[in-house]
Amino acid sequence: MLEIADTMPTALPVRYRTRSGILSHYIFKTLPQVKKLLQHWEIQAHQCKDPELRKQALASLHTKAFHCHGGAVYAVNCGPKEYITLRLIVAYQTICDYLDNLCDRVGSTDGTAFEQLHRSLFDALTPDSSITDYYLYYPHKDDSGYLLQLVNECRHCVQQLPSYAEVYPDIIKLARWYTDLQVKKHLHWDQREQVLQAWCYEHLNSYPGIWWQEFAAASGSTLAIFALFILATHKSGSARAKNRIIQAYFPWICGLHILLDYFIDQEEDRQGGDLNFTFYYRDELQTIKRLSLFVKNSLLAAASTPLPVFDKTIVHGLLAMYLSDRKVDKYGLRPQAEHLMDQAGTGAKRVYRICYLVRKVYLG
Repeated sequence: MLEIADTMPTALPVRYRTRSGILSHYIFKTLPQVKKLLQHWEIQAHQCKDPELRKQALASLHTKAFHCHGGAVYAVNCGPKEYITLRLIVAYQTICDYLDNLCDRVGSTDGTAFEQLHRSLFDALTPDSSITDYYLYYPHKDDSGYLLQLVNECRHCVQQLPSYAEVYPDIIKLARWYTDLQVKKHLHWDQREQVLQAWCYEHLNSYPGIWWQEFAAASGSTLAIFALFILATHKSGSARAKNRIIQAYFPWICGLHILLDYFIDQEEDRQGGDLNFTFYYRDELQTIKRLSLFVKNSLLAAASTPLPVFDKTIVHGLLAMYLSDRKVDKYGLRPQAEHLMDQAGTGAKRVYRICYLVRKVYLG
């Protein structure tokens, strides 16, 4: 087990009721802790014996650290369990980012190998499961225990969340969809689109009005899982609260999260021939129309969750972080970005203004 203290040095409130309180705590208290945790995992990644696994482990930490920085905001409202939840989020997201690199950057298109790698996510979320060889079908194997350390960190953390058993079935369902997406979207290009569409259409009856690429996008987000971690930190989570969280996050907030990611990556993905779910819209006008729908419905859904101010801040934060990325101006997306910000109102614009500070200090 990692030699990291299970508690932070000072007691913290159960929740913040204002946007400014959430963001202040997140920027000045949470993000420095994330930096330290990522430094710890970078030391572990350097120990990977296989050069390719070491390369991908370090690359995922260096180029995708912003995923952990962003996900860390969900620890803010966890009271005495804040730091254990923060450790859990960083470790789980690091697994996701590492596996994404292993599926995307090593030239393999073996779905069996990808599925086996992603068993680590289920073991990470299931403390009493039997550990297996995650690299069984993968061409590179010796990571000197790096992935297992991440898995065990998650297992250690979830065991300390009082209501974890109540949210576990839904978390596993979300992790299953995430894994299905990751396995299918990394298949060879001549079969991945057909396989992905068939999989998505199996689920669309439960989500009227959602298009297949939007279901796929929502499945690629870890935010719903992190939101359920918050609920698990409280001793008296309710089924009603859980259902409201899930309905707000899937497909709306999760879908907005990944669609924004693809939106700013359009030109790079076009040049690289990479999969991008926004390419399945008819044209730019339709893309912005659908993204606007996700903005509107995400904000409406956030208003009905157990922590409406927090979840509305999450929506504003997604828009602010992605649309303040330098790619927006580099690729001429500023008019579309401003339209989307307008849909979210003045609150999103206030959050947008602080994103430059966050990027300068923590994201580079």
